[in-house]
Amino acid sequence: MPFEFKKLEIPSLIVVKPKVFNDNRGHFFESYKKSEFVNNGIIDVFIQDNCSKSAKNVLRGLHYQLPPYAQSKLVRCIQGHIFDVAVDIRKDSPTFGKWLGYELSETNMEMLYIPEGFAHGFVTLSETAEIEYKVSAEYTPAAERGIIWNDPTINIEWPVKDVLLSDKDKIFKTLSESDIF
Repeated sequence: MPFEFKKLEIPSLIVVKPKVFNDNRGHFFESYKKSEFVNNGIIDVFIQDNCSKSAKNVLRGLHYQLPPYAQSKLVRCIQGHIFDVAVDIRKDSPTFGKWLGYELSETNMEMLYIPEGFAHGFVTLSETAEIEYKVSAEYTPAAERGIIWNDPTINIEWPVKDVLLSDKDKIFKTLSESDIF
């Protein structure tokens, strides 16, 4: 099997670990195979790929899109090291308001599957980091929303305290003030 799928403490979140073939030339692995993902409960059709490069201590997030433009994401770090975070923003969920952080890196080559109904963000731990992620819906500016990264009710334990934020990310509201699912 080319992948290992591991459900996390918030059951909707799944770590995907590819089987990596290493030799003296480098490595090879499949980063996505629809049949394997579907057989393991990830049925999304990914229709857009995004790439983001960030400097050390840059925090991006917590971002999401409202329905009907909500996005599932499959996130991987292709260069560097990040702390990736997903926050459950589904009002009717037993894990509403809970967060999970997971380290993704070019070394571990793992991916994090984040379904619709979660806000997503990450902070760069290495000098630079580049992530690629697949999404299940196209970016729609009118549906874009966010939650402030340091919302005290969510209380994310970010491994970096002095973060660099975009102007947009600085003015997001708290979870209780935000439009959510």
